[in-house]
Amino acid sequence: MKAMVMTATGGPEVLQPAELPVPEIVDPHQIRVRLRAAGINPIDTKLRERGVFYPDALPAILGCDGAGEVEAVGDAVTRFRPGDRVWFCNGGLGGAPGNYAEYTVVDEHVARVMPQTLDYAEAAAGPLVLITAWEALVDRAGIEPGDRVLIHAGAGGVGHVAIQLARHFGARVATTVGSAEGAAIARELGAEYIINYHETDFVHAIDEWSAGDGAHIVLDTVGGETFGRSIEATAHYGDLVTLLDPGSGVDWREARNRNLRIGFELMLTPMLRDLHGRPCPSGRDPGPLCRAHRRGDIAPAGTGPLPARRGCRRPPAAGRGTHAGETGAAALRARATGVVPGRHPGVMCAPP
Repeated sequence: MKAMVMTATGGPEVLQPAELPVPEIVDPHQIRVRLRAAGINPIDTKLRERGVFYPDALPAILGCDGAGEVEAVGDAVTRFRPGDRVWFCNGGLGGAPGNYAEYTVVDEHVARVMPQTLDYAEAAAGPLVLITAWEALVDRAGIEPGDRVLIHAGAGGVGHVAIQLARHFGARVATTVGSAEGAAIARELGAEYIINYHETDFVHAIDEWSAGDGAHIVLDTVGGETFGRSIEATAHYGDLVTLLDPGSGVDWREARNRNLRIGFELMLTPMLRDLHGRPCPSGRDPGPLCRAHRRGDIAPAGTGPLPARRGCRRPPAAGRGTHAGETGAAALRARATGVVPGRHPGVMCAPP
């Protein structure tokens, strides 16, 4: 099979085309998938530049998100049969091979049947950011109708999905952005209060928006100083969820005095700690997301697919403060507001 292989750390040139054996099913619970599309996420660029999670793992195949059709199944597989269309987030961290390839083998518990309303490119753009946003807002923060939610970087990969999920649950949404373009994206997605952090202090802005009470939920997708200052923007007894390490410079006294619940979200944990097959958070069950998609509350917008070779070698600006749709991180939108087009393609597709 054809694959794009990371041969060293560095720029796009370290990703090289290679001919590799088609992977074999070695466990009765595995399925082999003919990949039709793979998502391009910022983590792929970070791993390429900084190194994968495991020592002595190169050469490696990157790419966490994939979509394709089941070609073969192990003897104990009960959930799939050849021909099923599936999507999943698996591999690509330096352990199990990722999805920048024509075929992959995954445990049946990792994959899910694709919604009929999605094509392969749309499905491949979704799992990582969808699971991250869902686990952060639903599993960690327990979002409820009427909650005031602050989502940092609302025009980014996870942020723009989180806006839609929050609106889906009947919450009010404020978000931070860094440009007029980002503000337009966030507004179309349903954010009611938009803060350009270059122009306005977000803590003061949230204080004004909430009449001094703060946001019931804050989702930090930025880290560093943003996390520390978000404590002041969170309501008493509220939830502050971060995707990143807060660092050592956080003054936790105000968080304690506000009686905040601090949460961490890393959807890669099952892969990093080999937890597949164990009971998992609701974000791993796509049922609620699929139902929301069918109702039209959440729908993928086109992100312009790239041919596989070009997509792997030249992922579009991933990791550089890009907007929704620019990294393949599920360019989603609320259907009622119209399509928010990605400015760069973020999904690479294999030829049929």
